[in-house]
Amino acid sequence: MQAIRRILVIIDPKLPKNLALKRARLISSVSQSELRLLVCDTKQDHNAYLAKIRTELEEQGHTVTTQQAWHDNLHHTIVTVQQAEGCGLVIKQHVPDNPLKRALLTPDDWKLLRYCPCPVLMVKTEAPWTGGNILAAVDVGNADIEHRTLHSSIINHGYQIAALAEGNLHVISAHPSPMLSAADPAFQLKETIEARYRSACKQFQADYGIPDGQLHIEEGPADALIPRVCHQIQAVVTVIGTVARTGFSGALMGNTAEVVLDTLESDVLVLKPEDIIGHLEELVAHR
Repeated sequence: MQAIRRILVIIDPKLPKNLALKRARLISSVSQSELRLLVCDTKQDHNAYLAKIRTELEEQGHTVTTQQAWHDNLHHTIVTVQQAEGCGLVIKQHVPDNPLKRALLTPDDWKLLRYCPCPVLMVKTEAPWTGGNILAAVDVGNADIEHRTLHSSIINHGYQIAALAEGNLHVISAHPSPMLSAADPAFQLKETIEARYRSACKQFQADYGIPDGQLHIEEGPADALIPRVCHQIQAVVTVIGTVARTGFSGALMGNTAEVVLDTLESDVLVLKPEDIIGHLEELVAHR
């Protein structure tokens, strides 16, 4: 995160607290990143509001620009500005939809996680990061090159946030329950599955320097285990990857990052594999 030159901060004047701005100020103070403040609205003029925030930030030593824009919908507005301004991180306060609306329509924050080419930090709490635990969620059992690259990014970002917050990095990896119908006999016995995952985790720990006490290997679905471990260790940030699934399969299945967004009791940093980032950038360029 230290290499980020510009941070796009989504400002919602209707929210009583600028939680996204609070996190952006913290990250910018360490990384010396420029802050680009964006209000997604065309119905009302927010220039005076943005100018006040800009003055306060500049007095604190930050480099700031402001903008008000709207392109069809919220997530497209954010992604369009992010690409145009070359921002390496988007920070937005998460606003959960009610369950009924979420069942009928894909939430705006889910769409942002799917379509934004750069990392997205969803801010959920006022809790200070200082001295807190950071939780990185990985799937150690997936050893293909795409997952290994994504795991590396997740762990590296986790370590950077832990250094920024002067906290500790914890890692969780969920493994599947036994399946008698599995073609591979190794996935039919609980002991075999756990042994395979623990073996993979030993190498993973050696590669990334994760102490035993900060590695959590558990059986079950990731979307249930990640919030549980987050609560247990009282994590202030959870770092997670997403495959950015879109279309019909995305509507039916969702992504783990989306499913856990409302249930996690921490801020959430969502990352994507490099090939998906390139694909999403192409989509934005051809709109």
